[in-house]
Amino acid sequence: MTAVLPPRYAVVVPTVGRPSLAVLLNALAAQEGPLPEEVVVVDDRPEPGAELVARSAWPFPLRVVRGWGRGPAAARNLGWRLATTEWVAFLDDDVVVPQGWAAALVADLERLGPADAGSQGRIRVPLPSDRRPTDWERSTAGLESARWATADMVYRRSALLAVDGFDERFRRAYREDADLALRIGRAGWTLAVGTREVLHPVRPATPAASVLAQRGNADDALMRRLHGTHWRALAATGRGLFRRHLVATVAAGLAAAAAPARGSSATAKVVTAVGGATYLAHTGDLLRRRVVPGPRDPREVLTMVWTSAVIPAAATWHRARGWWQHRSAQPWPPRPRAVLLDRDGTLVHDVPYNGDPAAVAPLDGAREALDRLRGAGLRLGVVSNQSGIARGLLTRDQVDAVHAEVDAQMGPFETWQVCPHGPEDGCTCRKPRPGMVTAAARSLGVRAEECVVVGDIGADAEAARAAGARSVLVPTSATRAEEVAGAPVVAPDLAGAVDLVLEWARA
Repeated sequence: MTAVLPPRYAVVVPTVGRPSLAVLLNALAAQEGPLPEEVVVVDDRPEPGAELVARSAWPFPLRVVRGWGRGPAAARNLGWRLATTEWVAFLDDDVVVPQGWAAALVADLERLGPADAGSQGRIRVPLPSDRRPTDWERSTAGLESARWATADMVYRRSALLAVDGFDERFRRAYREDADLALRIGRAGWTLAVGTREVLHPVRPATPAASVLAQRGNADDALMRRLHGTHWRALAATGRGLFRRHLVATVAAGLAAAAAPARGSSATAKVVTAVGGATYLAHTGDLLRRRVVPGPRDPREVLTMVWTSAVIPAAATWHRARGWWQHRSAQPWPPRPRAVLLDRDGTLVHDVPYNGDPAAVAPLDGAREALDRLRGAGLRLGVVSNQSGIARGLLTRDQVDAVHAEVDAQMGPFETWQVCPHGPEDGCTCRKPRPGMVTAAARSLGVRAEECVVVGDIGADAEAARAAGARSVLVPTSATRAEEVAGAPVVAPDLAGAVDLVLEWARA
């Protein structure tokens, strides 16, 4: 009889470099149950710092990849796309994994049916036993009842592929998990709750933490745009207090506007009085909700007083910001509106440090491929490293003359983005950094996630990833094998890349 092998799984951990990461990895290494086939740590610090993971022998393959500081949703997408197993377990870098977690995870997976896309772990937030919890501690404890929280969540890779993973427009660890679960459900999958458990300690917080947390209201605006007015019921998140915050903020604004005239106008007196009373009533109720269950020590009460006064306006501001930012958001992933192409090796034959327009020679079929994109209404731009300028081998005028010739032979491009720096200059524009991609998107009036970068080396795909754009790698003889292996999407030639882009645009 053939033995039944346990389910294979990988672990993905997005991190901003917290010391708790080492504790998590050591706990995973000490598990007595089936170990992960691979652990992918996504370093989501905007800039590299100290080494995250000690170079020691681990009982599983472990690799650290760069996430470019684009938030946990983008970091998780990078991690699961690199994983090769059918099951991908997501863990936050600040959870504590007890002994037996791996065995419980495998048991949870074995209980899933073919329609189950994933399994949620149970989260326990340890609270102090010698006093009442603070407002921040109670807020963190809400994770215990949160649905589909990616502090411990495992998904089928095939289900993630079906919905294109996490929506990377959620830049904070907030709502991206609920959004994914709703899209998974709409795709016909179900989600289960497992028996495994992790601990989620309460992180230290500044007094302004509750005010800063109001940035999540921008994500709520995106949820409403994507899932409709009843998204809270669908995601089982509770109603929240935003409507009351909005009323209090408007009332305070009207009172402030009417105050200068209250000495001479009866209407102004009424508006000032009613507006002020409405604001005070709401902030007083908010203060009561936050102080009564807490420890009520002077420092906590003082923090609750001033933050309760500020929270309504902060919540309203961030909701308005999110509404404007996401007013035209498409379902994830958004359809491409622009294609940004590398120059040498992608559009024209690579002539090192070319400053001669006469040496411009388009690749076979390139003009026809570009015209197909133009015919579909897609905007076109070029993003090109030109370190020859920094090396003194070219002038900017020569580069511009070459680009004018490319325009003449291949049709005009709507934006040319050129990095004139060398590799050692530390600029933000040279690929693989995202500067040229984001500048091109801004010039074309589109968002970075609405762009596709097409190039022939790994730096092109990495620049797209860093900016939040999609990419297609078109390998040439200069492309290294590891660049092909690490590329999200590979096409045999420019025509094939255009086929993919047009398919995405029609989706």
